[in-house]
Amino acid sequence: MTLGKDAQKDSGSISVRRVRVLEEDAGQRIDNYLMRECKGVPKSHVYRILRSGEVRVNGGRVTQTYRLKAGDEVRIPPVRVAEPVAAPVSSSQAAKHDFRVVFEDDALLVIDKPAGLAVHGGSGLSYGVIEALRAQRPQAKFLELAHRLDRETSGLLIIGKKRAALNAIQDGMRQGGLEKRYLTMVCGRWLNPIQHIRAPLYKYLTPEGERRVMVREDGKPSHSIVRLLGRWEQYSLLEVELKTGRTHQIRVHLKSQGFPLLGDDKYGDFPLNKALAREGLERMFLHAAKLAFNHPVSGERLELEAPLPAELAAFVRQLDLTQKKEYGAAQL
Repeated sequence: MTLGKDAQKDSGSISVRRVRVLEEDAGQRIDNYLMRECKGVPKSHVYRILRSGEVRVNGGRVTQTYRLKAGDEVRIPPVRVAEPVAAPVSSSQAAKHDFRVVFEDDALLVIDKPAGLAVHGGSGLSYGVIEALRAQRPQAKFLELAHRLDRETSGLLIIGKKRAALNAIQDGMRQGGLEKRYLTMVCGRWLNPIQHIRAPLYKYLTPEGERRVMVREDGKPSHSIVRLLGRWEQYSLLEVELKTGRTHQIRVHLKSQGFPLLGDDKYGDFPLNKALAREGLERMFLHAAKLAFNHPVSGERLELEAPLPAELAAFVRQLDLTQKKEYGAAQL
């Protein structure tokens, strides 16, 4: 959700925060964004600091209706929250997570994130990947997420180890210089060897306050390239290349075509998900398998891969044993 938090002491132990807005949060109103960032702070206080100009975006005052843009820097003044602050991640908690390092140097760290762990704490979660990494690496002066993956999505995740490298990676993402490919399995028989999906995506909140996305004409332009890797009687294995990085893009684009992701608890086929769980597939079948980008310091082209996790690969093997495969498979 947030990146680039630089603490500057204003008074006591409460600090000013400067937060870099990710593309996934672009378009959100500043007041709603602050509600999320300042959990436990009364709404009246959030609107007061907005009206007084204590909240700044790129150094300037904004009204409560301002919609954030990717790359905006939001200054959040010192505020005291009503909720207790979560305890730091303990060494025992951090030790539970053995992140496989795919690439690392002085500027970047790329790991293979497991499913079931959020990339950061919040929304009722005491900690996520970034908090665990910081606890595992107490000597690290700087560790910040370059982008996000959904909690139930596994695969390649980039962490900046230097501010300049982080900014360069995020600039590259906004300019389309980072290639991202995912593996997913959907319900249904996908027919086209390759298909472009260009459908605008609109973010909204459910009555319960949960974030959702739908295809809608007034949404943000979104583009996915889908390639068929394998097909069985009921399911299809796909590779999806993201040309834009919208929230829940793969899940909503494929659902809009009539092909829900297996195990998707927001947009999927819920009765099917329950049946699949009884068969051993207890997670969403979505894996960030490939990344390609120019190194922000050396300029070297990096092409990184993370193999399909064991539980997903086992489900594919089970299908191969029980159903006839109709399309040439990739090596997983």
